[in-house]
Amino acid sequence: VQLQASGGGLVQAGGSLRLSCAASGPTFNSYAMGWFRQAPGKEREFVATITWLIGITTYADSVKGRFTISRDRTKNTVYLQMNSLKPDDTAVYYCASRISGGTYYTPDRYNYWGQGTLVTVSS
Repeated sequence: VQLQASGGGLVQAGGSLRLSCAASGPTFNSYAMGWFRQAPGKEREFVATITWLIGITTYADSVKGRFTISRDRTKNTVYLQMNSLKPDDTAVYYCASRISGGTYYTPDRYNYWGQGTLVTVSS
């Protein structure tokens, strides 16, 4: 399975961006997709996740109400709509796929990762 993230860029505080993550490969059998982010000098942190079949979503408290995760099963693509962006949201954003349920907020639960896309929010 290959994951290709895109959509990052430079935006002013208060602005919006939409990230995309397209999955491809011989077999795509995901239980859920997630977005993580990693700021310079910090650990990778959970942002949001969505179950593939039913579409149940969960968010980190820091992004709740501002970010929306969604998926298009016909395109094998997951999105992260980011609104009201803050400088603290600046990070490399990674999409990831996990093939089983359970804990969703730790990176080691995810089986496949995209290459990351940089989001920079200026003040």
